Amino acid sequence: KFGPGETIQAVPMSIMRRTVADHMIRSRKTSAHVHSVIEVDFSRVVDLKQSLAQEYEAAGVKSTYLAFVVKAVVSALRSVPILNASIEEDHVIYKKEINLGIAVALEDGLIVPVIKNADEKNLLELSQSIAKLAARARTKQLEPKEVTGGTFTITNSGVFGTLLGTPIINQPQVAILNVGVVEKRPVVVDEAVVIRSCAYLTLGFDHRLIDGAVADYFLSHVRNQLEEFGHITT
Repeated sequence: KFGPGETIQAVPMSIMRRTVADHMIRSRKTSAHVHSVIEVDFSRVVDLKQSLAQEYEAAGVKSTYLAFVVKAVVSALRSVPILNASIEEDHVIYKKEINLGIAVALEDGLIVPVIKNADEKNLLELSQSIAKLAARARTKQLEPKEVTGGTFTITNSGVFGTLLGTPIINQPQVAILNVGVVEKRPVVVDEAVVIRSCAYLTLGFDHRLIDGAVADYFLSHVRNQLEEFGHITT
């Protein structure tokens, strides 16, 4: 609080805030950031989410859009493994494991717990992992092993109603995906204007390693998985 006559107040940054700041500056200095945005029709996911709500509630977890996105990203990373890599000096290090970091906003900063071996989990297991890690993050119970080893990161700014974002890559990874808000919009289908539930997905990628065509192929794969979820998702 400001005292009488005070117009400026200096407050030390928290340790977490300083850590986040240092990490973001290092990433900007390290990676050649580029962003691509794609619009995705979530209508099928909306229907599936609603149909699974009761089953998931019985299992003690909510059915969320994010779990569907994670499942689609896993499939895309299998198809485009260079986005699951890192750069060490003049070598590209391909990662066998798919360990997905899920950004969680806290009062004094941001933390990214990691779903290890995300490709080995089904949709319900992914939902449970997301909920468990987020709860542990917000109660400051995460262990070091739960925030290390990530190979790709997803951040969900849509939970706050944001249309899209241009996230900074989580080093030493080479790409990060932002999920915008899922909302009803007018779209053109077969020459007719219809209402569909849509969202923007933004991919931030390191242009030192990933070219635009590769990044756009990855995004289109994620979109196809989400728009045809259950038909082509594995």
